[in-house]
Amino acid sequence: MTFLFEKTNYKILLVGILVIALGFLLMSGGGSDDPNVFNKDIFSFRRIRLAPTTVLVGFGIVIYSILKIKRN
Repeated sequence: MTFLFEKTNYKILLVGILVIALGFLLMSGGGSDDPNVFNKDIFSFRRIRLAPTTVLVGFGIVIYSILKIKRN
């Protein structure tokens, strides 16, 4: 059985997927149970800057893992 990528590519890919998942976890929450109450937490630094940047870095890692070639 032959694989499309090497073992290191799959490890880097897994790290990228975990970073993307972390970004989405950072983005979650901040809502209010009561629709009449506004929660300003949805505009926090974590949800507006940190989480999307983490997701983009994760996508960059995934792209790197796909494009990485074997060096002899």
